[in-house]
Formats: sequence, structure tokens, C-alpha cells
Amino acid sequence: MEMELTLRELEELGLTKDQILVIPLDKIKSQTKVMDSMHRSDGRSLIDLAAIFGIIFMLLGVIYGYIFYLGPILWGLFGLVFGSILGFLVDYYFTKKNEQSISKRGSDADLVIMIQCPKEKQEKVEDVLWNNMVLGVGVLDR
Repeated sequence: MEMELTLRELEELGLTKDQILVIPLDKIKSQTKVMDSMHRSDGRSLIDLAAIFGIIFMLLGVIYGYIFYLGPILWGLFGLVFGSILGFLVDYYFTKKNEQSISKRGSDADLVIMIQCPKEKQEKVEDVLWNNMVLGVGVLDR
């Protein structure tokens, strides 16, 4: 919506459609990995919550293993496996739910707008762009 308003204001300044070039940028579709690597980390992995849940359930298994039949070591291992699986499934569910909501909603469009204008209109064009919340303005002087 802001882009259309910006283009309308630029046309009201006397710029023609031949002087305005709008280029949409493609977004990278990133897949969530099970585990981040040292060389490629986006901060979204499915192993984090599994490790946390595994540790918590392992601790509970060791603590309450003194009461149960098989002892604290086996109950600690059972808790580790159960907690890891539970943490992975919870993280997987919420990650997929979040990715689906983002894909349904659509992401913000990133655009590059190139404008060819005379030197006299340069300041007015910059004001229009800044008033419509652009991230940056660059000027190429010839």
C-alpha cells in the first residue's frame, strides 16, 4: 500500500512512468534444519528444545528413580529419551505452525525503486521517499 502511495506522489511531482523503475526482490525460502552447523547458523534449529526437555526429564528420572523399581540410572535414561522426543515434537509443531502462518500471511515486499529525475526535483523526490518510510535513499550524480 505504501509503495502505491509513494508512486502516486512521485507521479504528482511530474515524473513519468518511464522515469520510475520498480524491482521486487526475491526472498530466500529457508528450511528449518534439525541442527545448526558451525558454518551455517540461522538460529532456528529443532534440537534446542529437545536438549532442554531431555535434561529436565533426565533430572526428574534420576531424582524419582530412587523410589521406582529400576533405579535412578535407568529412569534417568528413560527421562532423557522421553524428554528429547517430546521437546523435538513440540519444537517441530510450533516451528511448522509459525512457518505456515507466515506463508499464509505473506511477507513484506522488499523493493528497489530507481528514479531518474532532473536535479531541480531531486530534493522533492527525496522528501517524498523519506515521508513514505523508505529504508534508504542513494543519489547518483553525473
